Amino acid sequence: MSLLEVNGVQKIYTTRLGGNKVQALSDVTFSVEPGEYVAIMGESGSGKTTLLNIIASLDTPTRGEIKIAGQSLGSIKEKDLAKYRRNNLGFVFQDFNLLDTFSVKDNIFLPLVLSGIKHEEMEERLTPIACRLGIDKILNKFPYEISGGQKQRTAAARALITNPQLILADEPTGALDSKAADELLGLFTEINDFGQTILMVTHSVKAACTAKRVLFIKDGRVFHQLYKGNLSDDDMFRRISDTLTVITTGGESNE
Repeated sequence: MSLLEVNGVQKIYTTRLGGNKVQALSDVTFSVEPGEYVAIMGESGSGKTTLLNIIASLDTPTRGEIKIAGQSLGSIKEKDLAKYRRNNLGFVFQDFNLLDTFSVKDNIFLPLVLSGIKHEEMEERLTPIACRLGIDKILNKFPYEISGGQKQRTAAARALITNPQLILADEPTGALDSKAADELLGLFTEINDFGQTILMVTHSVKAACTAKRVLFIKDGRVFHQLYKGNLSDDDMFRRISDTLTVITTGGESNE
């Protein structure tokens, strides 16, 4: 069974005065298998962030259905959605979303605190994750005392500590310099090798090259997809770039 199923998802926004309607997503259908690492790309305004928000249960589709591990998000009551997100989804954002008044450790612990996990269990979960991410020496520092790369690793630890079924990453390298971005992408590859499923929205061709599959969104639909397979990063870079050129020049997909 697919871990994530996106079936015929459409999203139409109505302006405040109700006079205009904007179709962000037209008819998006795809699935993600357990252990996959999938990147979503497309021009600004193509609907990819809207799609990620719907998968994250932060927004609802106008039509269509999202299932995670067989459960339809539409069947979850509004009052239970926050708990569902904490227990099943991990989030890595471009701007880190860390609390400056909390230490690195407390930022990582936050979703567990909200879920009522005992402190002993939180410490047990933290130790191997912090060591794997190389942040075990900065746990008592505050976000304003650490680098951008360390902040993103902290955010990744916060996403991983809940043992999520799916990690959703929204432009995770967007606020990082090239060295920190390379480190984060290496980290994503590493945690994916451990079996973690990742869905990442990105503008970066370099970031998308680390994924095992790339979905391209155009005009609110899945326009094309590429599987990395045995391709080198350089070959994948060229294929992604060629597909983006087709999208921006108005060409047709080969599929």
